[in-house]
Amino acid sequence: MVIEVRGLRRLFFPLERTPVSPEHYLFLSHQAASKQRQLIIDFLIIGAGVSGLSCAIALRRVGHRVVVVEREKEIGQSDVGRGVRLPPNLSKILYRWNLKSEVSAFAAKSKQIQISRCDHYWDDEVLRETQGEFLFGHPRPQLAALRKMIYDVAVGQGATVRLATTAVSVDPERRAVTLGSGETLTADVVIGADGAFGLVRPMLLNEQGIQEATKPTMCMYSATVAKALVEKDPQSKHFYEHEVISMFSFFGNNQSVISHPTGGLSCFTFTLFRPHDEYESSPSEGMRAALKSVVPRLRNLGPMISQPRRFPIFEHPPLKDWLADSGRVVVVGGAAHPIPTGSTQQYAMGLEDAAVLAKLFSHLATDSQITDFLYAFQELRQTRAQAVLTSETRVIHYMGMPNCPDQEARDRAMQAKHKAGVHLFSGEDESAEWAEIKTVFGYDAEDEADNWWVTWGRLKARSLGEPTTPPPQVNPLTSVFV
Repeated sequence: MVIEVRGLRRLFFPLERTPVSPEHYLFLSHQAASKQRQLIIDFLIIGAGVSGLSCAIALRRVGHRVVVVEREKEIGQSDVGRGVRLPPNLSKILYRWNLKSEVSAFAAKSKQIQISRCDHYWDDEVLRETQGEFLFGHPRPQLAALRKMIYDVAVGQGATVRLATTAVSVDPERRAVTLGSGETLTADVVIGADGAFGLVRPMLLNEQGIQEATKPTMCMYSATVAKALVEKDPQSKHFYEHEVISMFSFFGNNQSVISHPTGGLSCFTFTLFRPHDEYESSPSEGMRAALKSVVPRLRNLGPMISQPRRFPIFEHPPLKDWLADSGRVVVVGGAAHPIPTGSTQQYAMGLEDAAVLAKLFSHLATDSQITDFLYAFQELRQTRAQAVLTSETRVIHYMGMPNCPDQEARDRAMQAKHKAGVHLFSGEDESAEWAEIKTVFGYDAEDEADNWWVTWGRLKARSLGEPTTPPPQVNPLTSVFV
């Protein structure tokens, strides 16, 4: 049954009529009551990157209607040559969304990290506590495989994704988005998931009187090399000689490299960070120049690279508010909290945003709660996003520390642990950087949203006499949210 209230479409689900066995009667009765109270609204998402499509999946899982507009004609067409790492705080969300088999189809599980010339296995206890796994993406190409997977899931769950559709303006007061074709779309909430230099973030920066960064401070090179070529080189073949799938981290003088075999193991990918250089128009030359000063097994990969990509890294100013002043327009992912391209948490943060947003809106019962939930989303995510940005930036600089006494002390400490057989990610003397990594991996986005609802959201709703909608439950027969 659809009811028009002040121009907003409200959908109330009818009581379940399907015959059920006695052991599932209570479950379905609770679901019927929950659905009768839940307010279903329309979300319009600008951008079909990882964060936008993840929001589509998460919001569809809790019953809301979703439309995504994306300027690309095909998902992943701009992702060639992009490696992707899926840390535990990301993989656990996908697993909870019942997507483990889909993830396994394009990702390989990391068991070990080799730092310079020291090998360290991921601490099993640390990974168990995170409830996730550290994964590497598939080679054709890795980022495109991740985006294609979540695109297929989003569409399969009922989201409308309009490709080759460019948003050209946003009217926050009307919650309206005008397309390049002249068409105008409206929704109850507009989500800007179009990145740091898209349409929505610059609008919010202008509202808040904040100047966006214009000069990059660093750059990141990304490339893949076929396994067959790597194995032909006497030095480089070392990357495939480990008993377990390994990630390799190289600490250099003012630059660093993170590399690993991809899911399926048929390619080797690496990401190189260094200060901003002059090779914007010739990434192949820039990457070869950067590799001249690294260890032979990595340097020898230079001639094998055919199409590297180079990305500038900016120090973006933080937004004061993630919501527009005059309407229900909110940003997520890189539009809300840009993080260095190529960093481990780059795509995890968008999935965390999606998980928190959907958890909050699973409780939506009245129109007045919409803005409250959007501000709760900002409250929950802003501190976390800033902490992760600080951590990721610190790790990049820690790995690429210039030759100096601090760098020598860092290397001595890691080598001493390795020689003593002490795990790098444990012990009273673990570095602040590694302690931060463990904390970042262990974060549970959905738990944070649940805690907010129990502590604040439900209490406020009750004080105002509003219904308190339980979140959608998992069907015990199918393990699928209904």
